[in-house]
Amino acid sequence: MSTRPPVAVVATISSDAHTWNLVYLQLVLEERGWQVINLGSCTPVDLVVESVVGSDADLLVVSTVNGHGLLEVPALLDAVLQVPERVRPPVVLGGKLNTQGEISGGEVQRLRDMGFADVFVRETAVDAFCSYLSGFSVGSTATAA
Repeated sequence: MSTRPPVAVVATISSDAHTWNLVYLQLVLEERGWQVINLGSCTPVDLVVESVVGSDADLLVVSTVNGHGLLEVPALLDAVLQVPERVRPPVVLGGKLNTQGEISGGEVQRLRDMGFADVFVRETAVDAFCSYLSGFSVGSTATAA
């Protein structure tokens, strides 16, 4: 029986031209055995949806550092949530989500309530993301614990 590595689609919001965060996340994922589809900066919502549907992704990772995440991620998530559940992976979010740099616990909970599987912010974001990834099994049916 052949198994495949888990697949992650890495994207950002359409206004975010930063790439270093996406490359970093790609390296973190690849070091843990993931195959990564990195959609690059200024990712159009339609491209995110097409990539999720066409890739058999196990995880969608949205990272933004331009401070506009709280403004733009609801529309991105709404579009992804239109994908049938049987092919829709969990969606996680991280980075600098507002221009002040800090995000309240209430805002994090609101994002989870909207449908994000998890939200990674502050100085613990990378460690928390790596812990989240450890809940996936590497193989043909990668699932979160």
